[in-house]
Amino acid sequence: MGKKIKKEVEPPPKDVFDPLSVESKKAATVVLMLSSPEEEVLSKACEAIYKFASKGEENKLTLLDLGALEPLFKLVTHEDPIVRRNATMVVGVMASHNDVKKSLRQLDVTSAFIARLAPEEDVVTHEFASLCLVHMAAEYNSKVQIFEQGGLEPLISLLGSPDPDVKKNCVECIYNMVQDFQSRAAVRELNVIPPLLDLLKSDYPIIQLLALKTLGTISIDRETRVMLREHQGLDHLFKILETKEFNDLHVEALGVVANCLEDVDTMQLIQETGGLRKLLAFTEVSTLTDFQKNAAKAIAKAAYDPENRKILNEQEVEKCLVTLLGTDNDGTKIAASQAIAAMCENLASKQTIGTLGIPQLVQLLSSDNEEVKEAAATALVNLTTAHPANASAVAEADGIEPLINLLSSKRDGVVASAATVLTNLATQEPLRLSIQSHGIMTAIVEPLHSTNSIVQSRAALTVAAVGCDADARTELRNSGGLDPLIKLLYSKHDEVRRNACWAVMVCAADDPTAAAMTRLGALDILEEINLSIGRKNNFSDAALDSILDHNLPQKYSQMGFLTSSNIITDGFYDFGQVKPGVKLLSLEELSAQQLNDRRAIILVNSKTPELKGKGKKEEEKPKEEEPEPVMPKIVEEVPLKALWYPPVDSILVDYITEVSKTILPLPTTKEQVVALAQFVAEKMGGPIETDKLHEFSWELHISEIEYELKCNVVPIGKINKGTFYHRALLFKVLADRIGVSCSLVRGEYTRAWNEVKLVDDSPLGIPGLLLPPQVYIVDLMYQPGNLMKEGSPEADRYGRI
Repeated sequence: MGKKIKKEVEPPPKDVFDPLSVESKKAATVVLMLSSPEEEVLSKACEAIYKFASKGEENKLTLLDLGALEPLFKLVTHEDPIVRRNATMVVGVMASHNDVKKSLRQLDVTSAFIARLAPEEDVVTHEFASLCLVHMAAEYNSKVQIFEQGGLEPLISLLGSPDPDVKKNCVECIYNMVQDFQSRAAVRELNVIPPLLDLLKSDYPIIQLLALKTLGTISIDRETRVMLREHQGLDHLFKILETKEFNDLHVEALGVVANCLEDVDTMQLIQETGGLRKLLAFTEVSTLTDFQKNAAKAIAKAAYDPENRKILNEQEVEKCLVTLLGTDNDGTKIAASQAIAAMCENLASKQTIGTLGIPQLVQLLSSDNEEVKEAAATALVNLTTAHPANASAVAEADGIEPLINLLSSKRDGVVASAATVLTNLATQEPLRLSIQSHGIMTAIVEPLHSTNSIVQSRAALTVAAVGCDADARTELRNSGGLDPLIKLLYSKHDEVRRNACWAVMVCAADDPTAAAMTRLGALDILEEINLSIGRKNNFSDAALDSILDHNLPQKYSQMGFLTSSNIITDGFYDFGQVKPGVKLLSLEELSAQQLNDRRAIILVNSKTPELKGKGKKEEEKPKEEEPEPVMPKIVEEVPLKALWYPPVDSILVDYITEVSKTILPLPTTKEQVVALAQFVAEKMGGPIETDKLHEFSWELHISEIEYELKCNVVPIGKINKGTFYHRALLFKVLADRIGVSCSLVRGEYTRAWNEVKLVDDSPLGIPGLLLPPQVYIVDLMYQPGNLMKEGSPEADRYGRI
């Protein structure tokens, strides 16, 4: 250790004159001597120029400017070995200057210097020819030339040279060459592994280091790793790792081992020989931060293979990685976190690290280094995915607050990973409520505005995970989160669009949020998505349904049906069929319109408006005293003036009261359905004979009501002559009030009907035999209470004729 390569040039024979003394002012004269026909003059001139050039970069540039390079290069191929040697020395030492290298490339010198590596040349020629090639091989085009001109083979041969300078130059040149994949394959074919392993025994650290760096580069290729294993290369590497005096080589040696760990066979060999346990032990106690960092990187690379993960788990690699999380070096913390993330593909490792490492990873979330935060958050993503115990451990380690804080990071990877961990935690209700209490929906708004598709996708997923709670939806709405969420529906990225649809579906679970999303254009874009084969996804239909389920007037007008779970409440109105994309005006806006000739809008409202505060008292008082003077007072009340209430349908109120008393108590659903059908038919004009349907003048009756009210909005209770769609709507309204499950379906023209599910009696008369329920269409027109089995001829006629 510590030896430096140093060697004097062979002194001239005693019977010749002393070397010339060259100063810069005389350099031009010496350069002219390079054209001499006398070999002795040429030799001495080269020797003098060598000493001049060796003194510094400025002298090399002076020689270049004096035009010395071209005549010197010609002398490299001179027939006299001494002249060749000395010229090679000069060019070799000058080649370190960038301008000289550029000129050498123009002169196309590589083949001449490759020829100087031949066995018959002396050792000094080998040294400086290889030195020149070292400098040339630092540039890509020269690498290609050396490769194509067969330079690798003599370079590899000279790795066995007795001269340490030759070895050093050749291995360095090879190292430069193998940065290119063609040369890596070529040196493998030329059996470079044995001589490189021999160089590891050198007395010169620089040679050992270059050999290790070369092995580290070529062992990227699997075939080379196999050869390295076959030549017992791991033994050489572990000897270096086990020798404290070689600690300056440990990082490079580890780099080679790291590449070898990617192969399962090598991993098994290292495990069987005890090398893996030694490596982990070295890593834990090493004082070299680069060694620890690279060891963690090696484990991460190896852990991408399932078999390797199993072996690493058996060697308890998790303990080592958790130890590395506690080091003072950020690079080591990052590498250890990345290795943990990779190891989490193994369930046993996930459980072990969850027990040992989650508190340390949570601490790293508050690091000043953004890369550390990202690596720790990514590790927590993998630890908590499909693992409730680890998710709980993150919460127990007080990880929720720092995770939410990371959502405001400027680093996209940090935000994306933090959002995913929070999503994983939110699958458990107690953790979800805790996350919600920390203001997650306010914090997620900024990530929803991100331009990064991964952040957008993960943020939408977090909204979907937390948005199942009403308070969370309210917070998102109040924090302005609905607008960026709806905009994500327009994304060109499938995953972003899918997760946004999922979040919309979840958040549309209450009327205020569904209404807000409708105002922001959610219905328009969802309809557009569902019409596109390429953009439609598993959640786009569900998202549209979810919004419409809280906007039943729009749903019935647009979709033409209400399911049994769509309960009609006060304020519902039937506008009639509209095309997709047509948005209904509000009931207040429709009520304010002047009377027109389009079909009447049927209103369902049995609710009396609740007046609050002073306005209510003022309203109650005039009922007993003087009604007229009180009206101006009510109008003057600002809260009441700002509110509009639909008219109360007192007749509908009476209907609800009556069916609740007479039909609700009936013992079977079938009896309730039949009785309700007969009740509805009675209130809307009674049974109609099929051939007399055209004489049933319901249109005139409706027009009279509109004229009487001076309004297109007609309360359903005022309709005494109702056709199919009036009766079907009233049946659905009353059935929903008394808990009879039924749907409402709009047909063509004025048709509409109700579907109910009923269980038939056992046709075999077997007690206890349960049959699946059958769907029936309820006749409200011809034979009220008649139940027609779905798909039967009479049911089809009812919907068409």
